Amino acid sequence: MIRERIAKPDPGPVNMPDYEAARAEFNWAQARAELDGLPGGGLNIAHEAVMRHASAPLAESIALRWVGKRDEIVEFRYAELACEVARFANLLDALGVGAGETVGSFAGRLPHLYVAALGTLAHRSVFCPLFSAFGPEPLLARLGPSRAKLVVTTERLYTRKLAPLREQLPDLEHVLLLDRDLDRDRPAPLPAGARSLVAALREMSSDYAIPPTDPEDPALLHFTSGTTGKPKGALHVHEAVVAHHITGRLALDLRPGDVYWCTADPGWVTGTSYGIIAPLTNGVTMLVDEAEFDARRWYQLLQDQRVTVWYTAPTAIRMLMRAGAELAREYDLSRLRLIASVGEPLNPEAVRWGVEAFGRPIHDNWWQTETGGIIVANYASMPVAPGSMGKPLPGIDVAIVGRDEQSGALEILDEPGVEGELAIRTPWPSMFRAYLDQPERYQACFVDGWYLSGDLASRDAEGYLWFIGRTDDVIKSAGHLIGPFEVESALLEHPAVVEVAVIGKPDELVGAIVKAFVVVRPGRVPDEALRRELLGFARTRLGPVVAPRELEFCDDLPKTRSGKIMRRLLAARELGLPEGDTSTLESTPHD
Repeated sequence: MIRERIAKPDPGPVNMPDYEAARAEFNWAQARAELDGLPGGGLNIAHEAVMRHASAPLAESIALRWVGKRDEIVEFRYAELACEVARFANLLDALGVGAGETVGSFAGRLPHLYVAALGTLAHRSVFCPLFSAFGPEPLLARLGPSRAKLVVTTERLYTRKLAPLREQLPDLEHVLLLDRDLDRDRPAPLPAGARSLVAALREMSSDYAIPPTDPEDPALLHFTSGTTGKPKGALHVHEAVVAHHITGRLALDLRPGDVYWCTADPGWVTGTSYGIIAPLTNGVTMLVDEAEFDARRWYQLLQDQRVTVWYTAPTAIRMLMRAGAELAREYDLSRLRLIASVGEPLNPEAVRWGVEAFGRPIHDNWWQTETGGIIVANYASMPVAPGSMGKPLPGIDVAIVGRDEQSGALEILDEPGVEGELAIRTPWPSMFRAYLDQPERYQACFVDGWYLSGDLASRDAEGYLWFIGRTDDVIKSAGHLIGPFEVESALLEHPAVVEVAVIGKPDELVGAIVKAFVVVRPGRVPDEALRRELLGFARTRLGPVVAPRELEFCDDLPKTRSGKIMRRLLAARELGLPEGDTSTLESTPHD
C-alpha cells in the first residue's frame, strides 16, 4: 500500500538532491574528511564547531544570537565565541578540572551556557547537560553518578536546588553562576560555595591550544530515563561530531548563511547535538530564545530574525495548532526553507497543518539519546510521508527485526508492512559507547552486530519507516498488536480533537482493550454525543479491532518535563496503582 505523500511546492537547491545516489556513494571516511581535524591529528568537537572558524572566512559571521526574555540581544561572532571558549577552557585548567572529568550544566538558555559547553569540550572534559526544571531527587540521581567536578548554573537554581545537595555530592568542587555580573551594579553578596562565571572569565587568557584529542575520548554524557529503572548515563565521544555535522547538512539541510532555530532545551540531548554542535559545524547563525513558549513571540522571532531552518517538537507544534493557522499567516515567514520536528512521533494531521499554516510540510525525523544523532528523516528533496519517520540517513543501515521462536536468534523481516523492532547496524560515529557504570545493560542493547532500539516499526515498499510504539507501549488485544500512535493519529484527524493518548486497558476476555484519553478543542463540549461520535469516527478509519472501545475526556494529558505524553501514568491511574514521582521521566524514542 502506498500512503499519502506531500511534495514541497518548490524545494529549490538542497544539500542532498538525490537520496538514492547519496546512499550509494556515501561513506563515513568522506564525511569525516569534511571536517578539519586538529592540526596535530585527532578530532575535537569544539575545534570543529568554533575554533576552526575563528581565522577562516566565517570569523566575522554571527555564530550565536541570543534573544532575552525582555527582547535584549547578545551576539557572538565566530571569532568572539572562540575567544570565550578559550577562556573557559583556561578556567578549567586554573580550577584543576582535568581531561575526562565531568562538567555539568544546570540552567536554561543563557549565553554563557553555550560557552561553557564548548569550552568543556575544547578542554577534553565531559559535558553533562541537565534540565533546569529538575527537582532535588532527579538532580542528585544524575549529578551523583556523573561525579561532576564543576557545575555551571544560575544563582536562583543554585540557592534553591543545588546548594542543599552539596554534602551529598562529594565530587562537586566548583559552582559557577552564569547570570552573576551580567548586571555589574548588583550589590548582593555571592552565595556561599559559588562564584561568578563572567568575572572568572575576565581573568583568563583568550589563547588556548586544544590538546591532542583521540576521536574515542569521552565528550558528552546524556542521562535518559527510558521507561523503567534509574536514569541511564549514555556516554558519547568526540567522533560523534562527524554524525552531528553530516546530519545537520543532509537531514536539516544546513548551510553557511542560514539562520537556524532549534527550540530544544539545552538540558536535553537535542539541545546539545542540534542546539549547539551541528549548527556551528555547518557555519550557520544559531538563534537562541531565552523565553518560554508563546505562539505570537515565536512567530515574531521567525519573522524578525529571518529564520531559514526551524527544528522544533510535536508538543510545540500542537500548541501552535491550538492557536490556529490564521495566526501564522499574520507573519511573513517566507524565509523558512525547512521545518523539522523531533521528540516523539509527529502525527499526520500536524504534517498537513504545516502546509496550511506555512505553505510547506513539517519533516519528522527519528533518533534517540543512544544514537546521538539523527538516524531516520524526511529529507528536503523527498516527498514527505505524513506520519512516517522517513528513510535512513546515508551511511546508516536499519532493519526491522524479530526473534526466532526456537533459537531466539535475530531475524531480519524484509517484507514490506511487517512489524518488528527497529535495529541499526553498528557502528556509526555518534553511537553511544557506554551506559555509565552499567556495562551489562549496555551489552544487552546489541545483538549480532545490531543495536536494538526498543521501538517497533515497519517499512513500506518505498522504504519509508513507520513508528508503531515502544515495545512496552504496544497493546496486545485478542492476538493483535496495536500501536498507540496509529490510534492517536486517527483520532487527531477529527476536528474536535486537539490532543489524545491511547493505552491498553486490561480485559479478561481479550487481554487488553484500547482506551483513548482525549482533550477537545476550545468551544467543543465533551459530552456523551461527542464521545459516541469519536468512537464511531475511529471505528470507521481503523476497523473494530484497532479502534478504541473506551474513550474518556480530560482537560489535559500528563506530560514529562520535556513535553512528551506519559501513557504509563494514564495506565497506572486506570489500574488504581500509585503514581509515584513521575516528574523526572523522559522517554528515549524520538529524542
